[in-house]
Amino acid sequence: MVPNTRREFLADVGRGMLVASVGASLAADLGLAPLSAAEGANTLDFGKLEPLAALLQDTPTNKLMTVLVEKLKGGTDLRTLVAAGALANAREFGGQHYEGYHTFMALAPAYEMARELPDAQRPLPVLKVLYRNATHIQGHGGRKNEVLRPVKPSPVPEGKVGGEVLQELTRKKDTNTADAVFATIAQDGPEDAFNHVMYCVEDDVNVHRVVLAWRAWAMLDFTGKEHAQTLLRQSVHFCCVENRGQQQIQTLLPKLMDQYKLAGKKLGTREGDDAWVEALAKVIYADGREKAADAVAAALAEGFSPAAISEAMALAANQLLLCDSGRPQANGRKQKGSVHGDSVGLHASDAANAWRNIAKVSNHRNTIASLIVGAYHTAGQNRQQLKEPYHTAELEKITTTDAKSLLRQTEDAIKAGNQALAAALAQKYGEAGHPERQLLDILLHYGVSEDGALHAEKYYRTATEEFALMRKAFRWRQLIALARVTASEYGEAAPGYAEAKRLLGL
Repeated sequence: MVPNTRREFLADVGRGMLVASVGASLAADLGLAPLSAAEGANTLDFGKLEPLAALLQDTPTNKLMTVLVEKLKGGTDLRTLVAAGALANAREFGGQHYEGYHTFMALAPAYEMARELPDAQRPLPVLKVLYRNATHIQGHGGRKNEVLRPVKPSPVPEGKVGGEVLQELTRKKDTNTADAVFATIAQDGPEDAFNHVMYCVEDDVNVHRVVLAWRAWAMLDFTGKEHAQTLLRQSVHFCCVENRGQQQIQTLLPKLMDQYKLAGKKLGTREGDDAWVEALAKVIYADGREKAADAVAAALAEGFSPAAISEAMALAANQLLLCDSGRPQANGRKQKGSVHGDSVGLHASDAANAWRNIAKVSNHRNTIASLIVGAYHTAGQNRQQLKEPYHTAELEKITTTDAKSLLRQTEDAIKAGNQALAAALAQKYGEAGHPERQLLDILLHYGVSEDGALHAEKYYRTATEEFALMRKAFRWRQLIALARVTASEYGEAAPGYAEAKRLLGL
């Protein structure tokens, strides 16, 4: 059958080149027969990234590491692998698969981890996440079960704001119509598309709702903005599928915007001193969602900067993690007392970091809305938090200030799964004024080698990014929390990690 369009022809050519690059026998194993014209018309085509994206979807997990290491040796760089992996994931899952969107959200953080490693080790975190990606794609059924297909654009009703239309459709869980309307909105450019999607994201509070939106936007730096519709469609689908109906924030947000006359107010530049940031963080941490949202709206009206407000939000989320008593009972492979994976404080920290980043890249309306919703989201999670940080009792037991001794003891505490001691040692190391890089090297090593229950890469990136952004008075708390999480996640080796090391000759 002759392809009907140039795109279909190029898709077939690209697939043929892929068959040639991996060899006939492996191609047969992978099911890489050329697409028919009919099949090609019903699948997304990622242009120059298509052959690699298809390879990542089609390769059985037990053969993936060999293929990817050969690609690296042949000159494919890590950024390209991340880009193709993200597009393959989005096409396969469309933001509607729990393990799938978690893996998507880990790809860019894995690349950032790679940049901190010695050259020979840099592929490890990316290969680790791509192995996870393939595992879930194969479990989902691969190409035949792709969620995202080409969609015919549907116009935004005349006189309507695109974001408000999307919001209404996602509230109705009308995925098909929302998808079609978004296809029209996306034609106006990625920035407009992102800002309209945020109307839906800000409509409810869910860590995956906000982190997926931020990571989809950040992934455009890898894929190019021409793939904005594909990546941001994930959030449209997620907001439809995960909609919980009427929520307080849906009425509270417009109420506060009107009450404080924020719609037309210029964003302020007041940074506030350390005491101001800590006071706002305490409100967000302990005073409930409505008061937290009101406090942030008032701060915006008073001219405080988005960066200062974001810092208070991140500080409150960090306190949720530091004061977490741990899981009351085991949950799958996560032990009683653990805080890695989907713990309240870790989730809150990832979400606060996403809201901070969204505020930086959004238009005026969404900058304000994201900070109010972000404070509301962070608040209200203080359920059974301890009065003091979990590691407080261990601090007085540590008498040394020697850097080498503290680092050695920190690594020993991590390998013993001793969260409190690892966190206390990290605090003492920071208080002694030692450089963070040596401690980060230990935390990075285990953040790569351990599974982390879908969250190791995201949280490592959250903690290190917040450390870099925060003022001196607060920044070290991020590494204390990261040391605790690292000790919690130790003992569950990441699938694919050992094979990747062997193939790389490490």
